[in-house]
Amino acid sequence: MALMLLPMRGGSSSLNLCTHSTLTQLLVAPSRSLFFCFSLTLSKPFVHDAATSTSTSLSLTRLDDVVEKASRYREKLRCRAAVRPTPIDTKSFPFAEKKFGALEVSSRVLQRLKEERLEVPTDVQVAAIPTLLDGHDAALQSYTGSGKTLAYLLPILSKIGPLRQLEEGEAAMMDDAVNKSGIEAVIVVPSRELGMQIVREAERILGPNYKKIVQQLIGGANQKRQEEALKRNKPIIVIGTPGRISEISRAGKLHTHGCKFLVLDEADQLLSIKFRGDMRRILEHVGQRRDAAAVANSEERSSVDGESIDMRPGLDEPSGSTMAASSSSASSSMLRSARKRVERQTVLVSATMPPAVLRAAAVWGHRPLLIRATSIIEVEAPGSNYPYQSESSSDSSADLQGARESLPPNLDHSYVIAPLRHHVDILRKCIHALNARSVIVFMNHSRRLRDVEFKLQARGISAGTLHGELNKMERANILTSFRNGKLRVLLTSEVGARGLDVPNCDLAVNLELPTDGAHYAHRGGRSGRLGRKGTVVSVCEAAEEFVMKKFERQLDISITKMELSEGRLVKYGAERGETSRQFARI
Repeated sequence: MALMLLPMRGGSSSLNLCTHSTLTQLLVAPSRSLFFCFSLTLSKPFVHDAATSTSTSLSLTRLDDVVEKASRYREKLRCRAAVRPTPIDTKSFPFAEKKFGALEVSSRVLQRLKEERLEVPTDVQVAAIPTLLDGHDAALQSYTGSGKTLAYLLPILSKIGPLRQLEEGEAAMMDDAVNKSGIEAVIVVPSRELGMQIVREAERILGPNYKKIVQQLIGGANQKRQEEALKRNKPIIVIGTPGRISEISRAGKLHTHGCKFLVLDEADQLLSIKFRGDMRRILEHVGQRRDAAAVANSEERSSVDGESIDMRPGLDEPSGSTMAASSSSASSSMLRSARKRVERQTVLVSATMPPAVLRAAAVWGHRPLLIRATSIIEVEAPGSNYPYQSESSSDSSADLQGARESLPPNLDHSYVIAPLRHHVDILRKCIHALNARSVIVFMNHSRRLRDVEFKLQARGISAGTLHGELNKMERANILTSFRNGKLRVLLTSEVGARGLDVPNCDLAVNLELPTDGAHYAHRGGRSGRLGRKGTVVSVCEAAEEFVMKKFERQLDISITKMELSEGRLVKYGAERGETSRQFARI
């Protein structure tokens, strides 16, 4: 900043030191590129802006005028700086919030988060929680392991149940009145493992006193016991698979017309052809779509001069009173049924966001928003109103785009070439070289899993296997042992791993290569969850190296060729290059 007092032109007055000091303090504006030049005359002093090369005339008759006008000019500059448009910065509020307290969750939910030592939200939670609390329907997308479950659970628990935000003057809900309101939230998942993971997360936030308000309805469990639990516990949150929810609903044991929230987790899987019939029933019986009430009201019949007139479009002439009497009773019963239903908030959640999911969000919701970790935009539905995916018409480019978006950002990708007979030994060496404590190993064929398990156990590495022949209890015991650290290695197939959530998994190994880039991304997403560092290592033969190059191109990632040397996993050729340089120096 420079302040220059030019000599007078045509005047003999001079400024004393006090005047000079006053002008200096008043005329300095907060701009690095602004230079003030004052010509102290009785006629035309001016202010020169070097940034814009413009001159602004000031009428100088008294020293007070200079002080007053300079103050106004400085204030004007401040106003300009305040209203100047700036580019959207996704690192600014609300995306920069680092505490749950700034996200408007209820005070009791916030207290439970503190008790569970959950203080810092993830990026997707920062974006999703305030948006869902505002009541918007949404399609929520973020990479695998980014905290999407809490991103929708916390807004739900802040609005319903014992932890909800109380209105002004409202008394706290008594324990015996918690379950009086009926089912208010339904969360639909494609797999048992994902369902139980969400149940555990909800029970964790609710605490031991309110566990009973959450009920799982997953396939493979005893349906009679589930129905008895619904009648006995009167839950307000139901979490289950489409088949079991639909089955109990048809039996008349599940009443969801008053449901306020419908969440479809892993929506891309729920759009599969095999879930079509069950999903139709769920969407028809869980609350009602936001604008459905307006449609029902538009079909209401009005009475004029004792005759009923049907106001629905497409009927030009009013119907007679005799015909209207019967149709009026049917119409009024339909309207009463519609009024009993509560408008639901619909949320679709997925690590990928193919066009089918966006189309479903637009068809099943009302003006939904697409929420990502650093952006919130309105969903523009694609042309078709038929959201379900067809297995024969899958969009491979959309699948690959979704796979790229689902990969956690903190993953290191590498591969090791070895003959097939040495693959298990390479797996063992990689585990020791990376000092991995929690390892998930993927294979394509279930019958080979037990063989690898026995070989690892023979070499002193605790391992367990997930395969289709296990019953529910055996599967649960193996997962519990792996999460608790009793098992160091979990061997599984592609289907067995869907929905697995092991936050401390630090290494994922492809002992047999996946069939395509989308499956590679799904396997890799089991590691590096919740912002942690993760590693993906693929073991393949020399003839399969081209597959790794294909994954690189499809997923736009770097997969480094590695080798084992002296118990360390190093970049391929690095050791030989170092040795040759040492010989050259000798």
